Amino acid sequence: MTDTRNDEMSEATALVRAGRLNEATALLQRVLGRATPGDGPARAAPWTARPARSWSVPGTAGAPTAEPPAMPAGASFAAAVHRNAAGSRAFKLYVPAAPHPRPLPLVVMLHGCTQTPDDFAAGTRMNELAEDLGFLVAYPAQARAANGSGCWNWFKAGDQERDRGEPSLLAGITREVIDQHPVDKGRVYVAGLSAGGAAAAVMAAAYPDLYTAVGVHSGLPVGVASDLPGALAAMRGGPAVAPGTKALAVPTIVFHGDTDPTVHPGNADAIVAQARAGLGGTFQPTATVLRGQHSGGRSYRRTVHPDRSGRPVLEQWVIHGAGHAWSGGSPAGSYTDATGPDASRAMLRFFLQHRRGSAT
Repeated sequence: MTDTRNDEMSEATALVRAGRLNEATALLQRVLGRATPGDGPARAAPWTARPARSWSVPGTAGAPTAEPPAMPAGASFAAAVHRNAAGSRAFKLYVPAAPHPRPLPLVVMLHGCTQTPDDFAAGTRMNELAEDLGFLVAYPAQARAANGSGCWNWFKAGDQERDRGEPSLLAGITREVIDQHPVDKGRVYVAGLSAGGAAAAVMAAAYPDLYTAVGVHSGLPVGVASDLPGALAAMRGGPAVAPGTKALAVPTIVFHGDTDPTVHPGNADAIVAQARAGLGGTFQPTATVLRGQHSGGRSYRRTVHPDRSGRPVLEQWVIHGAGHAWSGGSPAGSYTDATGPDASRAMLRFFLQHRRGSAT
């Protein structure tokens, strides 16, 4: 499977060099839109890579609709559309059933290629955690008109800057939720998988005043590409951009499988380097390295970089033998690896330690 993926990347690079950009783009989107289990120990298909469930939004008569997941009485998972000068994007918002006397944290989840909000919610189990821990979850949806495979356009120069293109739309969705619901503005977080992970890093870099922390799963660093050839190079061989070119100035948690054949694991190291550059001199001299194994599943290495007060402000999880899939995810969603440690719970634990201006 890895050899096939490498052949496809070589073919895409050749198409770019030949000037056949439309064909190269289509091939890249197909590569990004598939997951593989990696080269780890043989297991009984712990990962899933099947078609994402479809869903409908207001005003899309005749669009296919997924069966809604079971929810506690009083919870809601509603669809809406945000519009601004850059266009429009649909999104879904999960509001937990349990009443809370205070404003709630908000987590913005950016899906990977071919996925939908319903599919991503099912695979990551974020809505279940929202009930347990008390927070809102927003799931923006990429428009097929903007990207035929449903990928966020993290590699396009026009979709990497504050108040332009897709970042303006994603920030607009975030602000709309904040304006219309009781959200704690100091506890707003963004996370994503693959192309969504790369887009989450873009959002954290462009809007450090909006997002308190970021989670990047199997993604790429900010500014690693501004066009298709750069994206192909970074995905295939790791980033060529200098770590200091861009910076992540918010607490950052990174997950990546060390046998990921779709996005080179070296991208995770580059994200960590960008966070170290952006967070400046806040770190203690040494990091803590913890090793463990998920019950009956994959082993991992977790590196924790605390600030001067001892609070973790940067974490890197390397999942041994894992491919391109959400670690610890549910097989109810696509592109998940149930044999890995629970990335969703780890991200929430990390996020909720951070509130803008103070620890919680």
